[in-house]
Amino acid sequence: MLKKFTFGTVIAHLWVQWILMGSILVDTFMLYPNIFHNIPGSLELGMEFMAVASPHTYFPPLGAASILTGILALILAWNTKPARYWVLFSITMIVLEGVTSIVFEWPRNEILFIEGADIHSVRILKQTAQEFLIAHGFRVAFNIIGSILMFVGFIKYYQESFTLKRTN
Repeated sequence: MLKKFTFGTVIAHLWVQWILMGSILVDTFMLYPNIFHNIPGSLELGMEFMAVASPHTYFPPLGAASILTGILALILAWNTKPARYWVLFSITMIVLEGVTSIVFEWPRNEILFIEGADIHSVRILKQTAQEFLIAHGFRVAFNIIGSILMFVGFIKYYQESFTLKRTN
């Protein structure tokens, strides 16, 4: 029973991780090019578009879910040595992504989307947008690496726990 529950937590974390990765890629290739293409007008249009829901309403809960499912999967799968460090390093990447968001992106979100052109010059907004996108590039890299690590961890866990081991 514990083996099946552990498998469920490992696959749940992988699933959340893939949703997070897909979501960040959608932001990267569909949302952000529209938001940052003609500052300050595109920032204002982006804010009108995201009046009901935005990445800010979506990513913090999903990131927390990724960390929580990852910690649970790590605790339960810890005895599976081939998977243990893959899962651990996957969680490390997601924590790094979260720290990057909190430390580098959230302050820039305030400048770009709350204070905007009413307080800051176009030059400052463009510079802040460039800084935001550089930090976002690190977030994307952390997320892709974390997703790959978790996928390998899932495969290692599955192989160790559910496949027959051949002996010569």
